[in-house]
Amino acid sequence: MKKITLYYIYDPMCSWCWAFTPALNELKSRLTEKTDVYLLMGGLAADSDVPMPMAMRQQIEQVWKQIEQRTGAEFNYRFWTDNTPRRSTYPACRAVIAAGLMPEQQDEAMIEAIQHGYYLDAKNPSDDDTLIALADSLGLNATEFTQALGDTATAQLFSDQLAFVQQLGIQGFPSLVLYREGHYHSVSHGYCDAAVLEQRLKRLGVI
Repeated sequence: MKKITLYYIYDPMCSWCWAFTPALNELKSRLTEKTDVYLLMGGLAADSDVPMPMAMRQQIEQVWKQIEQRTGAEFNYRFWTDNTPRRSTYPACRAVIAAGLMPEQQDEAMIEAIQHGYYLDAKNPSDDDTLIALADSLGLNATEFTQALGDTATAQLFSDQLAFVQQLGIQGFPSLVLYREGHYHSVSHGYCDAAVLEQRLKRLGVI
């Protein structure tokens, strides 16, 4: 049986990725055993300790409202008053990779924890303390996770994923790319609902 790889390119702090999660979960439940789903970190915003400018905060908050109206995704706007937001998603990206490197392999659970913590519980995943607390809530050893979060192996894997995403030509998230028999096929670039996704994958013979 020839294997098919479906690459999901995302960022755990991407609001459109949060809205796309139900469609992605529905898709994964319908894929056959010949298709492997591989998560690739896109990385929205590099490390920064600089507070987000007010204009950017207001712009992102408006994007949340647009996503909410279009998709029904929930957002907790208390995030903007309870935190000092920074345009920095790389820590959250490394946290997912670190969780995947631990014996429990909790990378997908960590994505969910970050998204729920950020969008529903108004926590700030740009902060290592938040990420460590989320890992602890998943049953991961906090000390070991902290070490993995700052480890060079984690940083290298993240860098490798960013480089591969760049090679694929992906510039927006969420995106899906199908790899089959030596060829890459774009499935989606940006948000799309489950029905559209299903039609596209049926045309490609995946479901």
